Amino acid sequence: MKNIVIKNTLLLGVVLFLSACAKKLDLFPPNDLTSADVYSTAAGYRQVLAKVYGGLATTGNSGPAGASDIQGLDEGSQSPFLRGFFNCQELPTDEAVVSWNDQTIKDFHNLSYSSADPFLKGMYARPIYNIMVANEYLRESTDEKLAARKLSADEVNAIKATRPEARFLRAFNYWVMMDLFGRSTFITEANQVGTTLPQEISRANLFNYIEAELKAVENELKNPRTNEYGRVDKGAAWALLARMYLNAQVYTGSARWSDAITYASKVIAGGYSLHGNYRELFMADNDKRTNEIIFAITCDGLKARSYGNTTFFIHAAAGGDYADFGTNQGWFGYRATKGLADRFPDLTGATDRRAMFTTSLYGTSPAQISINDVADFSNGLHVNKWRNIRSDGQPVSDATRYWSDIDFPLFRLSEMHLIYIEATLRGGTGGDAATALAYINAIRRRAHNGSSSADITASQLTLDFVLDERARELYWEGHRRTDLIRYGRLTTGTYLWPWKGGVASGTAVDSKYNLFPVPASNRTSNPNLSQNPGF
Repeated sequence: MKNIVIKNTLLLGVVLFLSACAKKLDLFPPNDLTSADVYSTAAGYRQVLAKVYGGLATTGNSGPAGASDIQGLDEGSQSPFLRGFFNCQELPTDEAVVSWNDQTIKDFHNLSYSSADPFLKGMYARPIYNIMVANEYLRESTDEKLAARKLSADEVNAIKATRPEARFLRAFNYWVMMDLFGRSTFITEANQVGTTLPQEISRANLFNYIEAELKAVENELKNPRTNEYGRVDKGAAWALLARMYLNAQVYTGSARWSDAITYASKVIAGGYSLHGNYRELFMADNDKRTNEIIFAITCDGLKARSYGNTTFFIHAAAGGDYADFGTNQGWFGYRATKGLADRFPDLTGATDRRAMFTTSLYGTSPAQISINDVADFSNGLHVNKWRNIRSDGQPVSDATRYWSDIDFPLFRLSEMHLIYIEATLRGGTGGDAATALAYINAIRRRAHNGSSSADITASQLTLDFVLDERARELYWEGHRRTDLIRYGRLTTGTYLWPWKGGVASGTAVDSKYNLFPVPASNRTSNPNLSQNPGF
C-alpha cells in the first residue's frame, strides 16, 4: 500500500496563509483555518508534508474533484501534475497522439502550442503551487517556529528530518519548470507571501539553484532504500542530479557528461537491482518493486483519487478493450505512432517483453498502426503498458476498478544505467566502455526473458542505439520530449514521425517549440515574467 496518505481537513489551513498571493495567481481555494491550527501538532506537520508529496498525484482537497488547488481550470484534465506532465513530455513526440478534440489538446502533437493554451496554464501553475506548499512547510519548520509550539523533542527532531525531503520536492518541481518552460516564477521560503510579485529566474540560474539545493540535502536525506515507501532518499537526489547533468548542455550551454556518470554511478551503487519482470513495474502492486523503483508518485484507488494520475493512464489508452487495462471503461484517447512501433522489431512481446501493446481488439497489423485519421482511435499503436491489475492476483483497492492503484515511477534504475551509457559514449570521464556495454545488455536481457540472444557488441553501442533503447525501455514514462531535444530531433527534419507538425508524413517545425511558452495569463498578472523567444 501507499504510505503517504493525505487527510484534507488540516491541509486547508495551508492555503489561508498564502491567500494574499492567491489573489494574484488564482492558485488556492478559500478556507477558514489558520496556520497555527494546522501546525499545532506533529500530525498536522505530517499532513502538510503529505500535501507536498500529494501535489504530484492529486488535484485538491476533496478527492477527484470539488475543492481544486488551482481555480479556473478543469480539475480533471488541466490542473493535475501527472496528466499535464505526460501531455508535455509525450504528446509532442512519436510516442503519443490523441484522438480527442478537447480545446487545444491536438496542438501538442502538432507542435503548434501557444501562450493561450489552457493545458499549459495548468502545467505552469501546478509545479508553482507545489513549490509554494513546500515553501510554507519550510517556513513553519524552522528551529524558531518549532520551539514556539508544544511539541516533544522527538517530534521536533522528526519534523526537522523531513525538511530535506521538502527541499528535494521543491527542487524537483523547479526541474519540471526548467525542462518545460526554461524560465520560472521564483519563490522560496524567504519570500514574504503576498507582499510583492515574485521575480523570474532564468534557465541557467535555475539549473544552478536546483543543483545547489540537491547537493545541500543529499547527505541529509536517508540512505537509499531506507525511507518509507513513497518518500525520497539520497537515491532520488542522485537520480535527479544525474538526469540534470545528462541534459546540462541543453539547460545551460555547457556539457556535464562526467557529472552525469558520477551521479548515475552513485545510484547504481546504492543497492538497487533490475526487477526480473518488466511488466510488474507498471502494475497495481508496483509498490513492491523497490529494488528498481527509486522514487514513485504514489496513487491509490481509495485514498488518492484523481482523474489526472495513473487513473488517466489506464482509461485514456483503453477503448473497448478496457478489461486488458484492469479498468471498467475506456476513454478512446491516446495511442502511439509508427515511430514507436518501428523501435520494436516484434510488436507482440514474444521476443522483447517491453512491447506491451493491445492485440485483443485492434491487433498490430501495419494498417492499424498507421494513422490515417488522428481522430480515429482505431488508428495507431495501442499502448498497454499501464495496467490496474496486481501481479499477485489479489483485487485492487477500488472494487469498481475505476480508480488506479498504479504508482508512477519517477526514477528507475534502468534510467540510471542508460544515463551512464550515454554520458560515457559522449566522452564523459569516469565511464568505462566495457561497463556501459554490460549495462545495456543487462537491460536487454531482462527485456528478452533473461536470454543473451539480444546482446549487442561494442561496435553496435552507438548514441543512436541508446536513443532507440531509451524509447523501448522508457516509453510513456515522461522522457521522450527531453530525449529528442537533447539529440536535436524534436523540431528539426532530422527525424520525422507521422503527424509531427500536423502533417501526415511529418515535418520540421520552428525550433521555438523546444520550449513551451509562458502562459499569457501569468504574464498579465505578473509583469516580472518574460516570454520565450518566438511566442
